[in-house]
Amino acid sequence: MASRLLSFAPGERRAPVLAGLHPTASRLRTDALLLALYAAGFLLAHATAVRWGGDGYYSLWFPAAGLRFALLWRAGVRFTLPVAAVELAANLATGAVVLRGEDWALVVLSVIRPALAYGLAIYAVQWLTRGAKADDAFFAPPMPFALASVAAPFAAALAALPQALLRPELTGVADLRSVVLSLSAFTIGDLLGVLLVAPPLLWVADAVLAPSARPVRRPSPALLVEAFGVLLAGLGVAGGLAWIGLGLQPAPALVAIAWVGLRFGRVAAWAALLCVAAIVLPLSAGAMETGDRLQLHLGLATIAVAGYLAGSFADAQIQAREDLARRDRLLFQAERLKTLRAMSVAVIHEISQPLSTLSIEARHLHESAQGASPEVEKTAALIHAKATQLSDLVRRLRRYGGRAVDQPTPLPLTALFDSVLPLAGPEVTALGARITIEPLDADILIEGQEVELAQALVNLVRNAAQACGRGGEVVLSARKEGAMAIITVANRHRADLPPQPGMGVGTLVARAILEAHGGTLTRETGSDAMVRATITLPLIGVPE
Repeated sequence: MASRLLSFAPGERRAPVLAGLHPTASRLRTDALLLALYAAGFLLAHATAVRWGGDGYYSLWFPAAGLRFALLWRAGVRFTLPVAAVELAANLATGAVVLRGEDWALVVLSVIRPALAYGLAIYAVQWLTRGAKADDAFFAPPMPFALASVAAPFAAALAALPQALLRPELTGVADLRSVVLSLSAFTIGDLLGVLLVAPPLLWVADAVLAPSARPVRRPSPALLVEAFGVLLAGLGVAGGLAWIGLGLQPAPALVAIAWVGLRFGRVAAWAALLCVAAIVLPLSAGAMETGDRLQLHLGLATIAVAGYLAGSFADAQIQAREDLARRDRLLFQAERLKTLRAMSVAVIHEISQPLSTLSIEARHLHESAQGASPEVEKTAALIHAKATQLSDLVRRLRRYGGRAVDQPTPLPLTALFDSVLPLAGPEVTALGARITIEPLDADILIEGQEVELAQALVNLVRNAAQACGRGGEVVLSARKEGAMAIITVANRHRADLPPQPGMGVGTLVARAILEAHGGTLTRETGSDAMVRATITLPLIGVPE
């Protein structure tokens, strides 16, 4: 085939699909630079893949698919259409695709279809895993990336199936067997391209652009010996089976890499996979029958999928255990706070009565000082004001510390926002930011514990203020949507700010509070660099 696209191959991660209407000049320059680098990498990878080509398909190892996946995963699926345009231009510039005749529209669709399928698959996986619970290891990071890296090539193959069946002459395949062979070949090629190329690209990008504050877990020498021993044993068994005439069987290497992945995570699984690929790819690059090459790469793709999923699941389990450990520490802290609360309530109860008496006497003193000398009148007014202020503070502490707040009560969102503003305002102001509350309906009524919900909102406002930095703005808004109240805490992310210290405990606490109230918490970054934490809570009196 003359082009990758005409052989149905797609050569050819957290953001919304549409870009902002008025992006900044710096953002446009960054996007243009990314697309220029992608165009150069695509041309190079496209040319490299020719060595693993064959009849009815372009390549059984297509690294350009890994470049595409890495860009869409990192920059967001808003890049889907620009990536499709770049790939179309690259195919036209190299002569791999020629637009002539009445079928030119189908040819263009064939070129841009893989990028569209990748963008749709990535968006679908991100959407499906967005609302997953933090302690669910199957959907904890990095499992969404692993699932999307497997789903995207299959989505591209399914997208190519209708044209392959209805217009087989465009691809040079004449019968159903050839169609299945072509689709299977480019699916295998894209799987290998994504799993071998995309992970290291994203790891390098993370190390350069967003270094993690977490210490890197370094395996002990004993574990390294175990990993190398298992991998060598698997390769040795596979070589022994080939020596006795059974061919290169993938099962021994698959078991070995799956073991390495489950024991040491996805980085170790990818390194072991790279060792196997370094053996298989040079063998299949030479003269080889189509069936033998396809079988060899099918085994390599099976090893890649199983090994990387196993490693990602192991890392996800570690992440879930760390989240559970943090929640355990929060529970221990909650027990200490419970004891402190009991002590503080007792103290407040002891001082509230004499303080109330003092406030009454101060008011009487203020009234009696009317007509006295200015100094006496001013001093009496000051004593009255301070005593009243202290009395109000103790009354508020009694209300927050009393048992009544443990019971859910009807709560207007206007009252909840009024509670959040004085609690979070001083800290936001100290960070150089400001809080803006958009107008909201006074009849938005939920049921919950005011103190806990206020704590959840304060945590999210604090995180937003730290992310937007000096001169930034945190916007609180609320609306009705069916039987739910939708609360949004939005801020504009500043990439130039260093990562904030901490373990995300505030977000964990907020999510736990909201889930206990029957709500949810999601967070997404828009193409306009706005970060939105969205809360859903059930309304009172509205049927679901």
